[in-house]
Amino acid sequence: MAKWTAFPHAGDYEFDAASVKKNWARLHAGDSEPLPPDARVLAAWVLFHNGEFQKAAEAGLKVGGAGVTVANKATCIYANYLEKKEKTKLDLFMEVAGRAEAQAVAEPKNANAWYWQAYALGRYSQGISVAKALAQGLGGKVKAALEQTIKLQPKHADAHIALGSFHAEVIDKVGALIGGMTYGAKKDTGLKLFQEALKLNPGSAIAMIEYANGMVMLDGDKKMKEATKLYEQAAASKPLDAMERLDVEMAKAELED
Repeated sequence: MAKWTAFPHAGDYEFDAASVKKNWARLHAGDSEPLPPDARVLAAWVLFHNGEFQKAAEAGLKVGGAGVTVANKATCIYANYLEKKEKTKLDLFMEVAGRAEAQAVAEPKNANAWYWQAYALGRYSQGISVAKALAQGLGGKVKAALEQTIKLQPKHADAHIALGSFHAEVIDKVGALIGGMTYGAKKDTGLKLFQEALKLNPGSAIAMIEYANGMVMLDGDKKMKEATKLYEQAAASKPLDAMERLDVEMAKAELED
């Protein structure tokens, strides 16, 4: 494994097993991942929450089982926010998609096996262009995996966000008519999913960011004021771990542009 770019705020987060356990419900309000009984999996999560993404991925893969979920999340978050090379980023997403698909076959009731497959394919699709990804049939795969995630874990806030984004992006790229007929994408469904995500995880900066983006995709400039307000709320929120810090920094950077 090539050396990954370091988390830019290394040392700002100093979780250990006890503090991760204590803050578990808050740290995992987005992905509804159950607290692992295996100390080695918990140790991998400690690395993740501190921003040691590469070490977290390596540790998770070494343990296997529930450790694969840590590896998939660490790889996706790293690829999305910190990897500079586009090809490497896309390769990492495809690596996760394959690994999560195999995990879902082995554990069909594991909500996050389905979720990380969808997330990785969704980000890959954005990287190659949503229109191209739809032509390759990736849209249906992403939608089905996210719907399965929510079916298995109705409180999975992040899956609601991602599915909301799916509806918004498809309509944005191919229009409401084709989007609805071919991909089952609906404006009202997309907006409801974003709202539900914020109900499930009210302080989530990424939920606010994606909702703002979705709103603009679906309703254009007339929603710019509301979208900016959501970005401002996201930028002002207090991150608890490294991943949340990356979300907040992204919101701040977007407002400065």
